[in-house]
Amino acid sequence: MKIGVLASHEGTTLQAIIEACRTAALRASVAAVICNNRDAGALRRAREAGIRAYHLSSQTHGDPAVLDLAIRDALAGADVDIVVLAGYMKPLGARSLSRFRGRVLNTHPALLPKFGGQGMYGINVHRAVLAAGERTTGVSVHLVTEDYDAGPVIAQCTVPVLPTDTAETLAQRVQARERAFIVEVLAAIADGRLRLPSEGTVDG
Repeated sequence: MKIGVLASHEGTTLQAIIEACRTAALRASVAAVICNNRDAGALRRAREAGIRAYHLSSQTHGDPAVLDLAIRDALAGADVDIVVLAGYMKPLGARSLSRFRGRVLNTHPALLPKFGGQGMYGINVHRAVLAAGERTTGVSVHLVTEDYDAGPVIAQCTVPVLPTDTAETLAQRVQARERAFIVEVLAAIADGRLRLPSEGTVDG
C-alpha cells in the first residue's frame, strides 16, 4: 500500500508512519509528502527518509484551482492508494477529493460527532471537551469529504479525561494516542482487516 501524506507543520504523525513502515509494523510505504508550508519539519523528515517531498501552496500556485490540480497530480504521480491528512491545515480541493474519493483519511482529536466541525481543531477541541465535563475523549479516524469532520468515521479509540487535566495536558495525551492510532488503522487497512466504506471508488 502506498501512502500520500499532507502535512503543515513538524510532521510528528508523518514520522510515526515512516517508522512503522520501516519496522514492518505497517506493511506500506510513504510514496509522497505534500506541505503547504515551505519551512515545515514534515518536508525535512520526508527528504531525510528519501521520500518525494513537495511544497505546494498559495505561494507556489496563486490560483486555488491550479493548486488543487497540482496536489492531485503529485499524489496521482506517486501512485498512492491512501491519502492521510496529518495536521494539514488547509481544505483539500474538489479535484483532489474527487480523484481519491473514499480514500482520504483524517484524524480528529475527539470522538466524533462530538466536538467536530468548523473551528474545532487543536487546543479548541480539548477546551470544549473539558468545558462539557466529559469523562472520556479520544481519537476518530474518518473519511474526508467537502464538509469539515462530516465524513464517515471508520475507527475510534478512547482516552480518559483525568480530574487534573488542563487542555494542554489532555492535548498531549490525545496527540500521542492519535499518532499511534492512525498507524494501527493504516496497518488494518493494509492487511485487509479494515475495509474503507467506499474502497476502490475513484472518480475524476
